[in-house]
Amino acid sequence: MIIPKAERLHSIEEYYFVKKLEEIARLNKEGKNVINFGIGSPDLPPSTATVSALIEHAARPDIHGYQPYRGLPELREKIADWYLRTYKVHLDPHSEVLPLAGSKEGILHISMAFLNPGDAALIPNPGYPTYTSLTSLIGARPLYYNLTDKNYWYPDFDELNNMDLSGVKIMWVNYPHMPTGTPARYYVFEKLVRFASEHNILLCHDNPYSLVLPQQEPASILKIDGAKDVAIELNSLSKSHNMAGWRVGMMLGKKDYLQHALAVKSNIDSGMFYAVQKAAINALDNTQDWHYQRNQTYTQRREVVFKIFDLLDIEYAKDQVGMFVWGKPRRHMPSSDVAGWIDEILYSVYVFFTPGKIFGTNGNDYLRASLCVPLDKMEEAYDRLKHFKG
Repeated sequence: MIIPKAERLHSIEEYYFVKKLEEIARLNKEGKNVINFGIGSPDLPPSTATVSALIEHAARPDIHGYQPYRGLPELREKIADWYLRTYKVHLDPHSEVLPLAGSKEGILHISMAFLNPGDAALIPNPGYPTYTSLTSLIGARPLYYNLTDKNYWYPDFDELNNMDLSGVKIMWVNYPHMPTGTPARYYVFEKLVRFASEHNILLCHDNPYSLVLPQQEPASILKIDGAKDVAIELNSLSKSHNMAGWRVGMMLGKKDYLQHALAVKSNIDSGMFYAVQKAAINALDNTQDWHYQRNQTYTQRREVVFKIFDLLDIEYAKDQVGMFVWGKPRRHMPSSDVAGWIDEILYSVYVFFTPGKIFGTNGNDYLRASLCVPLDKMEEAYDRLKHFKG
């Protein structure tokens, strides 16, 4: 290298799965046939109508130019209609809906729009690692708040109110929660809105899992009275519509907040491909039966993961939602050894789980298994794990 890396890169590490997936690819090249319960990348296809719409519009000769930064008006209208049908939330499609190239990009847009160097962001521990990495990348300060099994993985508001919140501008929230699978609860959302209002903190609710194995009607924080004054919501078609690689997400909330995020977005991307937007419009019309069939597949897979966790003597809650199962080995071992135990499983029977430590220190004693593995491969993993002696 003729120049050193930027100072900001000293505060973050390469995303865990980059190196781990390369390691798994190397093992597969050696013929090990690793069964990977690691990353939550849906292996099921989008609906037929979604794919057909993409093909139909991509074949047109007149739609391959740059697209509007705000997305097609008909996509924004469809998102608003979908939010009303699904979450009972009214949104103005002209000012309260901003399509994104995936909700992960929205985390960056929000962070750049509202955090100055030295400001702080409240980040759940455990939680999605991107909240931390992007906060650090822009020179702001991650300030972690605890989520523990003793409090059912919900925020402890007494603890939050006793924290030094000086400099805190935003708070990342994510229910249904990843990685623990904790369901969304409106009484928790009400407390969060009240907390944010009292402390002048912008709530950023990341909501990509609400349609995956829900226990109840899918929930949005924007349904709470007064939420639009203090909250933005991110959502995505990646998990709920099997479109992870298509990169279709959305930011929802008050015009003033979205306008600042758009100022960032318009300087980073040049709009979403027209045919993908048209396909997303079709996806948002997927029937209840289509969603039910997807969730039936995940339900069957989750039962096999429960069986695998029972075999390995891993404790777990059966009321988890979303596309992962979160568990804690019952065997006594130092926290740092859970990740080592996972590697021992990987190199002895070639089955991989995600160590909970990558989601924060409160995940050290845990591991996570994705439901994005075909049923026959899950059963094969169970058979392999019968022979694991660790």
